[in-house]
Amino acid sequence: MTERPKYPVPPEVLERFSELGRETSTLAVLRHARIAERMGLSGTDHKALDLASREEGPLTAGRIAQLTGLSTGAVTGVIDRLERAGFVRRVRDTQDRRKVLVEILPLDEEKYLPLFASAMVAMEQVLERFSPEERDVVERYEREIIAAVRADIFDGQDS
Repeated sequence: MTERPKYPVPPEVLERFSELGRETSTLAVLRHARIAERMGLSGTDHKALDLASREEGPLTAGRIAQLTGLSTGAVTGVIDRLERAGFVRRVRDTQDRRKVLVEILPLDEEKYLPLFASAMVAMEQVLERFSPEERDVVERYEREIIAAVRADIFDGQDS
């Protein structure tokens, strides 16, 4: 795949996108804090659960630390709270009984999916205003900004 051409970004465009990014980020944090509270979790616990649930099979605490960028000590607290709330359980590794893994339990979709319904409706209503070609551009931007932010957060870590 060839590298895409690069175009100069005038300061006023960078400023506009910076403001949009800040507002989007703030609103996303507030939405997820509200959802987390309704699930009986903190925002950090909720997002750690989300990241861990995207992985295959049970995870070590170390892997959760890698995914979240949290210290292993902080991850232990997250796992404790998620376990008390019924979202995960600790299990012994079948290959090495000394090792403890964290297994994500099935989510009660009937209970928790309604918490995300308004976000899905809003997203659909906004996407309906864009042509398929425009959606492709927006999706490309989102994927590239995600990759850049991920690299910035996890630079130097094994992620």
